[in-house]
Amino acid sequence: MTKCNHSLISFPILLLFLLFPQYLLSQENIFVRQPASQLIITPHQRSNSDPQQVHISLVGKDKMRVSWITEDKETESVVEYGTKSGVYSEKTNGENTSYQYFFYNSGKIHNTVIGPLEPNTTYFYKCGGLGPEFSFKTPPSKFPIEFVIVGDLGQTEWTASTLKHVDKSDYDVFLLPGDLSYADSQQPLWDSFGRLVEPYASKRPWMVTQGNHEIEIFPIIYPKGFEAYNTRWPMPFQESGSNSNLYYSFDVIGAHIIMLGSYADFNVESQQYEWLKLDLSKIDRVKTPWVITLVHAPWYTTNEAHQGEGESMRDAMEELLYEAHVDLVFAGHVHAYERFTRIYDNKADSCGPMYVTIGDGGNREGLALRFKDPPSPLSLFREPSFGHGRLRILNETHAHWSWHRNNDKDAVVADEIWIESLSNLKGCSETQNNQVAHEEL
Repeated sequence: MTKCNHSLISFPILLLFLLFPQYLLSQENIFVRQPASQLIITPHQRSNSDPQQVHISLVGKDKMRVSWITEDKETESVVEYGTKSGVYSEKTNGENTSYQYFFYNSGKIHNTVIGPLEPNTTYFYKCGGLGPEFSFKTPPSKFPIEFVIVGDLGQTEWTASTLKHVDKSDYDVFLLPGDLSYADSQQPLWDSFGRLVEPYASKRPWMVTQGNHEIEIFPIIYPKGFEAYNTRWPMPFQESGSNSNLYYSFDVIGAHIIMLGSYADFNVESQQYEWLKLDLSKIDRVKTPWVITLVHAPWYTTNEAHQGEGESMRDAMEELLYEAHVDLVFAGHVHAYERFTRIYDNKADSCGPMYVTIGDGGNREGLALRFKDPPSPLSLFREPSFGHGRLRILNETHAHWSWHRNNDKDAVVADEIWIESLSNLKGCSETQNNQVAHEEL
């Protein structure tokens, strides 16, 4: 890996930055940040036909999407795989694409869905018939299951530290609530990010949603944005009835995970709102006792950074989550850690979701150091440090949440709490059952 103190800005991007800086920079509030860490540039060290930037994501209940990039345009989008190293009993062909962003041309981006796969099983695989062998483990078929949750990851020395801490203890699925590469229109940084996370994202499924640093809109030329994000990180949106890669849902055993789009339309007349309403209505809390939502811009925060940026989305969608008894809502965007009590409409509510901000993965902008004083009674723990979170769901009724600070040499558990599913809480579950009965009538 190569360290550098400056961004890699090509002349065309630099010219556009000078002419239209408002479109290439994220919109930031004025607040105090810890000094930025060094950017890590991860170079391409394999042949042009070898796979690079390999990552996997869940598709349905028993399949996996394998994504990778090759510089060689002739390489096939084929994945060979099996349960023994070097012995590949299965072979699946997939699709490929590419994109152009100003004067940047991506490599050949391959996406191959493999399966059906057995649960809790290690598979060995090769991409395109060339290069190194990779392996991954599928999630279990029953509880317990463990999620790692990290927001605003970036590619700095802090990022590398976070990922090393994550890798020291096993888990099943990696959840990322937005702001992946911090490329901000500098497309080679997407490639560098893909290579940096490959050792981790190739062996456990990474499920992501978008943040503001993925937008990359440029007037007239790229008016819709998200070109790189959508092409490089396709998620299983169609399987959940969504028409956009910016919001979707998926199931892992008894947990339903909803990935919302802070930067897609979300008002009550939007497609995302209608999709969310339908998605929540389909959940059977007997079969799926846990419902978890991820979004980028937090709906609740006492940090001085990004105040109010999630408020309009909260106004539009909070009631839907509350009525469906969503258990937890995780957000990024604010570069600090904060855990709230269960909330609905700015008040403590035992039947509302527990809100957690976890935008502290290691981004290049540093930490958001200032919190409002006096602290809100709704905010139970807050700290401006880099780290990662782990949600271990033990069974249908109880889960354990822990936040691991990584400013130290070793990750330290700085905050933890036991959580009971709202589907198991008598007062909340009765309300939900009454609502279901009313709808059936």
